[in-house]
Amino acid sequence: MVVDQHFVVSIPQNLALAGVAPLLCAGVTVWSPLRHFGVKAGDNVGVVGLGGLGHMAVKLASALGAKVTLFTTSPEKGADARRLGATRVVVSRDAAQMAACQTSLDFIIDCVVAPHDLAPYLATLKTTGRLVLVGIPDQPHQSPNVTPLVFRRLSISGSSIGSIKETQEMLDFCGEHNITADIELIAGEEIETAFARMLKGEVKYRFFIDMLATRW
Repeated sequence: MVVDQHFVVSIPQNLALAGVAPLLCAGVTVWSPLRHFGVKAGDNVGVVGLGGLGHMAVKLASALGAKVTLFTTSPEKGADARRLGATRVVVSRDAAQMAACQTSLDFIIDCVVAPHDLAPYLATLKTTGRLVLVGIPDQPHQSPNVTPLVFRRLSISGSSIGSIKETQEMLDFCGEHNITADIELIAGEEIETAFARMLKGEVKYRFFIDMLATRW
């Protein structure tokens, strides 16, 4: 097989391939904005949503040395968020918890694909802070009040996947820090059940189809 070297990446040999596969999508999707906007050790980073993208954002931001706050609507996800590297878990439906973390974050990566109000998350940013959207909802988000954006110089950005160069940088970083995606290994015969579970948000955090175990 002959391939174009500009579209080939090297997989660190110390990483399990099943856990690497989601890095090529979910991993680089959150890595790209973290690096593009210069997230560094000591920064206070928020992650909205603990799914396939969110769990990688927590892992990577934590490994970069950031102090990670995980926003979730599900209190039961708190223990897993801390296992992945979050230092603080905030239930976004709890007004008191949201108020307690106002103006405390430098950067937020929003991984939620459902339409939601951005204003409560913008309120948790410090002056000059930035919120980056990586999830694409099927309906528009509620438009935030521009006044805080103007007076506090807040920014809202978007980001989609990443370049081949960023993908290789992300893989190298994951190799150095022994980071892979959390997966559930399934056989091909289980796809319909897995798809139904995915729609219910019951996967932690990516399915990987084991073709060797598949008996079609």
